Amino acid sequence: MALRWILVTAGGIIAGRVLVNTLARRRARQARSADLGRLAVRQVRVDGKTMHARVSVDAVPDDRLPVILVHGLGMSSRYMIPLARHLAPHFRVYAPDLPGFGLSEKPHRTLTVRELADALATWMHAVGVARAAFVGNSLGCEVLVELALLHPQLVERLVLQGPTPDPEARGLVRQIVGFFAIAPFERWSLAWVAFTDYARGGIGRYILTLRSMVDNHIAQKVQRVTQPTLVVWGTRDYIVPHTFVASLAGSLPHGRLAVIPDVAHGINYSHPEAFTAVLLPFLFGDAERARRTEPSPGGQRIVARQ
Repeated sequence: MALRWILVTAGGIIAGRVLVNTLARRRARQARSADLGRLAVRQVRVDGKTMHARVSVDAVPDDRLPVILVHGLGMSSRYMIPLARHLAPHFRVYAPDLPGFGLSEKPHRTLTVRELADALATWMHAVGVARAAFVGNSLGCEVLVELALLHPQLVERLVLQGPTPDPEARGLVRQIVGFFAIAPFERWSLAWVAFTDYARGGIGRYILTLRSMVDNHIAQKVQRVTQPTLVVWGTRDYIVPHTFVASLAGSLPHGRLAVIPDVAHGINYSHPEAFTAVLLPFLFGDAERARRTEPSPGGQRIVARQ
């Protein structure tokens, strides 16, 4: 009887501690979530097609520029939700699905990088955004560089996170190998987001868009981008080599490179807190505040700490 009583008591204590810890973790998650912004779905017609977007709904000061988030190849605005919610308390945030991707309607043919930039400019006019700061991931970086060159009046400043493709690793096989290499350093839920988004867009559109990216030569085009630009790279991003992003940042007339340790390609989804910590000073116009900077050949290098 005594042994049974001891076992029951010990089991009750362990179960109680597990329950307390579970409730504490749940309260911590709720507290973190309460500090994040809210998003709503918006749809507008652009060139006869519906474009889908997520837009923040919390009030922010009127004098702050809106921030537009542009997703990567094959993805959609779902991929940008974690970052959008972290930025929404500070800025009016927009995250569109580019034409052909996500829930936006699909043109009859796949749009080139230049045509995607033009569509983004037309969408901005449709939603009433005259000028903005932009954050792009992967393909989004290419679209934003094109936007800055074709429609400079729309662009206040740029953030290029994980810009692709590296001229030395443009092949589809190299890209696939890179995706497998970064998988352990991303949130596992990203796999489901990617799978469903790729299925919506279709493999044919993915491959044709990748070809347009390869032919776009972003490394040469950034030399003509005059807006302040922050290039962001994670040390676990095996899709984009450090040498490429360092060269890209150095080629920008007003470029900086921010390095975030121990994160991979999908920083906007898997590590939005670390990304936001780097973004806020830059988006507010003071990329040096509360950050250690080091001079490097071809531009400044910001070493971010998680």
